[in-house]
Amino acid sequence: MTAPSSSGRPARFIPLGQADFQRLEHAGYLKGLLQPFKGKGSLEAWASQCMALRDELIVLAQRQVLPQARAYPFNLLDVQLAQQTTGAGTTFLRWRNLDRSAMGVTLWQELIANVATPPSLLNDLYVLEQQRIVLNMQISLLHTLGRQAQDCANKAAQAEEIFLRRLGHRSSRPSSPTLTHHIPPHTDWESGGLFNH
Repeated sequence: MTAPSSSGRPARFIPLGQADFQRLEHAGYLKGLLQPFKGKGSLEAWASQCMALRDELIVLAQRQVLPQARAYPFNLLDVQLAQQTTGAGTTFLRWRNLDRSAMGVTLWQELIANVATPPSLLNDLYVLEQQRIVLNMQISLLHTLGRQAQDCANKAAQAEEIFLRRLGHRSSRPSSPTLTHHIPPHTDWESGGLFNH
């Protein structure tokens, strides 16, 4: 499972390829953003798709990236790649030292600059860092989109509740005129008189 690196040596780390991503159920997600959402249900469904795809990417990192990063000869280094679960409920790849007293990209930078790091591993460590950066970005975007979609679904549900409450109020007073032209004459639209969000 090795391929030649740019230096001509066999690569110790093989980054994810297009075939790995094609196995994920992302087609519906990509088309899902630009559609005429029609209320809470469709927004919640898309939010679930985003979160499911985020979780699939995390599993992909756990099954294909981390095992390579923890195998020989990377396991001989003082800095290793690990996963970090955040309070927001998602997981990212981070560099950390062996005693877990420090974490962050600075450790990778120091590892690259350290003359004790074998030159034969420099290219692999560079490719591994590129993989980490991209995966974290993809996971973060999916997590954010999912949360935004869920928040939008909650707002849509609130709007529907207010709308239906108003319709119910109207139906109990059949003599009331229709809702057109009921905007107060001095509403300050710019300052958010009626629409304050």
